[in-house]
Amino acid sequence: MKNFLQALKTQRWDDHRYYHHSRINQALHLLSALSFLSAYVLIFTDPVAAALTGWLAAMVSRQLGHFFFEPKGYDEVNQATHEYKESIKVGYNLKRKIVLLTIWALAPVALYVDPTLFGFFAADDRSSFLDKTAQMWLIIGVGGLLFRTVHLFFLKDVQTGLVWLTKILTDPFHDVKLYHKAPLYLLRGELIDPALRNQHA
Repeated sequence: MKNFLQALKTQRWDDHRYYHHSRINQALHLLSALSFLSAYVLIFTDPVAAALTGWLAAMVSRQLGHFFFEPKGYDEVNQATHEYKESIKVGYNLKRKIVLLTIWALAPVALYVDPTLFGFFAADDRSSFLDKTAQMWLIIGVGGLLFRTVHLFFLKDVQTGLVWLTKILTDPFHDVKLYHKAPLYLLRGELIDPALRNQHA
């Protein structure tokens, strides 16, 4: 258990120091975390609302920060190129995220073309288009988590995969703790987190 918790701490620290320099990204992660926590509550009472909140609010805000606001040049703080960081990323790097987000975006298109989604839904299914889309997004979300977890079993080892899964599921709680002051720093005009540089000094 001690090794597991240490590995979790390491994965969290690597994720923070490599991919969360931007205060805008941190603020968007705070929004994402609060949205995910709402989805966690909704999943027990309204799975459709949970899926829509999880994907449209939480995932979109989270990935906007990574794709558009996080610096992608040479990382002076960690002495690493963007390419190197992408190659060692345990979870979904930007290329893998593009694949996952493409599947997510195409799911409602496929559903619109064929309301049974090629036989996945019964022809007499009375569920609305929105309900079916939410169901597909839930499946894609869970599938994406399980696929990468099992993939890591083979790429690394079982513990690495389970640690990553634990990290992803608990990230919303951790992100609120870590980034709750990011909007305040942004209001002060601070675009890059100076604490990262200080921790490496």
